[in-house]
Amino acid sequence: MGTAKHRIDRRVARTRAALHRALISLILEKGYDLITVEEICHAANVGRSTFYLHYTGKDDLKQHGLDGLRRQLAEAAARAGRGGTFGFSLPMFEHAHDHIDLYRALAGSRGGTVALGTIRQILSDLVRDDLAANSGKHISDAIPRELVVQYVVGAFMAALTWWLDGGATLPPHRIDAMFRRLMSEGAMQARP
Repeated sequence: MGTAKHRIDRRVARTRAALHRALISLILEKGYDLITVEEICHAANVGRSTFYLHYTGKDDLKQHGLDGLRRQLAEAAARAGRGGTFGFSLPMFEHAHDHIDLYRALAGSRGGTVALGTIRQILSDLVRDDLAANSGKHISDAIPRELVVQYVVGAFMAALTWWLDGGATLPPHRIDAMFRRLMSEGAMQARP
């Protein structure tokens, strides 16, 4: 009985992964708004009825994929026990490194704007949560929390883009260390 359930779970996971890959491929090809469920099913080689067993529509499919990324980043940050406002950074650099072609394509495509905007929102939520959890540890100089969130996420996205544009030749832990150093010491530490 356990074997049948395991086989079904793997089949479900394969179907969902195929649908997510198809969605991303179509976003890069033609932009999110123009995609239909029928096109997603065709690209994933999945029937419409199977699609609707898993998702209510393309928005639900997109959201589930992004929820998976959000969960993965939050769990990785918690496992690392990093705390602070940068617990997301190494897991995100690692994710980008593991999916480098996807991230490069997203950064260079009109359709990727939707996905990158959502990734930015996921990171903003994680930073907001970290700031709330650590609010008693830092004295604020009346800098609005949302400005801090946007600053951290903007700096991270700039570092991620620079790293990917350069071929991501540095290992994720090195670019993470550089990002953390910039965030803690500031830009005046740059070498000539």
